[in-house]
Amino acid sequence: MRDVGLLLKFRLAFTVVFSAAAGYMLGAPVFYLSEFLLLTLGGFAIVGSSNAFNQIWEIERDAVMERTKNRPLPAGRMKKAEAYAWAIGLGIAGTVSLGYLNVVTAAFGLLSLLLYVLVYTPMKAHSPWAVLIGAFPGAIPFLLGWVAVTGDFGVEAGTLFALQFIWQFPHFWAIAWVGYEDYARAGYYLLPTRQKDRTATFVSVVYTIWMILVSVLPAFGVTGTLTLSLPAAVVVLLLGADVFRCAWSHHRNPSDIAAKKLMFATIRYLPLVQITYVIDHTLA
Repeated sequence: MRDVGLLLKFRLAFTVVFSAAAGYMLGAPVFYLSEFLLLTLGGFAIVGSSNAFNQIWEIERDAVMERTKNRPLPAGRMKKAEAYAWAIGLGIAGTVSLGYLNVVTAAFGLLSLLLYVLVYTPMKAHSPWAVLIGAFPGAIPFLLGWVAVTGDFGVEAGTLFALQFIWQFPHFWAIAWVGYEDYARAGYYLLPTRQKDRTATFVSVVYTIWMILVSVLPAFGVTGTLTLSLPAAVVVLLLGADVFRCAWSHHRNPSDIAAKKLMFATIRYLPLVQITYVIDHTLA
């Protein structure tokens, strides 16, 4: 079961489900436990399926990286057939679970699975533009919760999507910087310039600024029913300022230590912003 958890990337799946749950709390006029369970279980299954297919595709490359060589498939502790069974079974179960909510939610869940497996995964070895493609399925969970409740993709869902979409760039580029040599062993060059230089760090700073701007859009009444009070907007700005400080520090001092600080700042940022949104919405 530990190997199954590694195959499905349980911790990553949990963070994705957290985003979907936050989107649900923002869009739901009334909390229904049955809907919430269908969303979280369906979202977890879709993410687990995506991760399993990803590891099946990348067995040989995972085997040469220190970070991934002990995963169950490259280490030989799990057969491909078993991994395929988990990947296919969870993909079907997740799509069906989301379909019980509405067709739009199931369509977005299936789209995220297909983009991640059929486009992002094979593209990683060929171009840093894979990060852009991977940001699309990575951004769907936050809006998924909203769509699960409303059945509609409007400006509110678009804002939630945009926030998580842009957030992924400084987050993943920090990871790609820290693991640059390990990724290079497998032929992955995922920084925007394909190498560790100040241009790459500057691009990360620019995306961080865009992330902060999108995060406070609800405070200006331009996102429909998704609103943000002034105190909540200040909290979101302060959280964004922490990420910007780390991104600028990484640009000034392009080191692995600075990149790790940026990575952890982005890890803190997203769930804390989502919690702030939900608390503000609940108190409104």
